[in-house]
Amino acid sequence: MSTETPEQVKQMEICLQLERQNFHLNAHFHAPMKGVTALFGPSGSGKTTLLRCIAGLEKQTRGHLKIGADYWQDDSLCLPPHRRPVGYVFQKSNLFQHLTVLQNLRYGQKRTAKTQRKIYLNETIALLELENILKCHPDQLSGGQQQRVAIARALLTTPQLLLMDEPLASLDQASKLDIIPYLERLHQELSIPVIYVSHSPDEVTRLADHLVLMDQGSVTAEGEINHILTRNDLPLAHLEEACAVISGKVVKHDSHYHLTYLSIPGGTVAVSYRGFPISDTVRVRILARDVSLALSPGENSSITNVLAVTVISIQTMADPAKSLITLQLGSEQILASITRRSVHKLAISVGTALYAHIKSIALMH
Repeated sequence: MSTETPEQVKQMEICLQLERQNFHLNAHFHAPMKGVTALFGPSGSGKTTLLRCIAGLEKQTRGHLKIGADYWQDDSLCLPPHRRPVGYVFQKSNLFQHLTVLQNLRYGQKRTAKTQRKIYLNETIALLELENILKCHPDQLSGGQQQRVAIARALLTTPQLLLMDEPLASLDQASKLDIIPYLERLHQELSIPVIYVSHSPDEVTRLADHLVLMDQGSVTAEGEINHILTRNDLPLAHLEEACAVISGKVVKHDSHYHLTYLSIPGGTVAVSYRGFPISDTVRVRILARDVSLALSPGENSSITNVLAVTVISIQTMADPAKSLITLQLGSEQILASITRRSVHKLAISVGTALYAHIKSIALMH
């Protein structure tokens, strides 16, 4: 009988090492068996190498790898790549050029026995909106369309884990904007856990639930995305795009002013109208530079979203004129980037109760 707790079965445990002449990978982290876990870090930090180790493509990999209840690798076991139930999406689509889109998809489907298939052709075609290009060959498609086909082909293998290695890296900006909604849809509608490699903060904040930071082959931090984004001892909090990502629920639509109201930890906020159903769970992104602080709510203001917060920490930024303020908002944390002069003028210190005036909130599903 298994002695594992339900929480352990719902996790993946990755503890892998690989030695190369000029590079040493030593990565150890846990991640949930649902949602998107992003591996984030600079080029050369080992993200792609780690993904290849998980897929079994690096023969010299040592350590152990446990996905849910299943061991893929330990001291006495190392499943070969073809026995690891992963779908792999590379930076380039790697489609078979001599096959049509439909034939490429059927090739992926054939890798799994009919009795083991849990993801089906028609549903996958509809999910990624491929109906109009099934008869096309890859060279007739845009980069974004090719990546959608590559994702569909990977899904049709009915993977236990989906690995995505910077799937937007080779695309132009227009193609990236085209494909991100499909990635968000996968996140919403499929229960397959995803490990997603990226060095784009925008991709990470839109897609990830769990964040693993890597540098020089090692994991430097890991955790729920907002916890990592708002830690002032980590680099993401000091970027120009520093932000918080918070979950909320749709509570009301205002057709007169074209607004949607969301309940988030710490209060209710209004965003531009989006036709999400009432009670739908959504994500919002609040940039640190869009948060100003005041001692009072400021009722005579054009800013709609004003929330009560408490100061957790204050840190001087790379620009010595600015301070990074970490704020408690209900059960979550957000960031504010303000001038040191304002910190002094408002007598802000740890524990100060303030009002966050939020100029803009981005709604992401």
